[in-house]
Amino acid sequence: MNVLLFVSTNGSIGYHKEIKGYQISRSKNQDLVLKTLKKAINPKEDLSKLLIHSDQGILYQSPKYRNYLKNLSFMQSMSAKGNAYDDAVIESFFGTLKCEAIYLQKVKSLADLIRTINEYIYWYNHERIKLTLGGYSPIQYRLMNQ
Repeated sequence: MNVLLFVSTNGSIGYHKEIKGYQISRSKNQDLVLKTLKKAINPKEDLSKLLIHSDQGILYQSPKYRNYLKNLSFMQSMSAKGNAYDDAVIESFFGTLKCEAIYLQKVKSLADLIRTINEYIYWYNHERIKLTLGGYSPIQYRLMNQ
């Protein structure tokens, strides 16, 4: 099971760590990456020159992916080899997801896992308060600061 997420961390969208788009798939492939990116894009927002960060995985180096970003005027950023610090935001989220949802739910099937992830991401974005956001959820914080 692969879960790919796009998180708002800075720039024109704001620094609120909202999960902007996610996709769950049995395999990690180009389709997963592009579908997730498409779900994360809000056509009402000016996202020109948005910085898209990833690791150096083959999926993020493919001409199809790079051309897609270029056509949207997005800038691509990749971690240096062996530099886990660049992915700290998303790695922290995955740790939180596991501790607060998956391990507590005792997920027993693929359907349970998908339901748990869907419910958790909704809760995380809309209800889970963050002290770093003044006690607001990511979406509450974004709406207050638009």
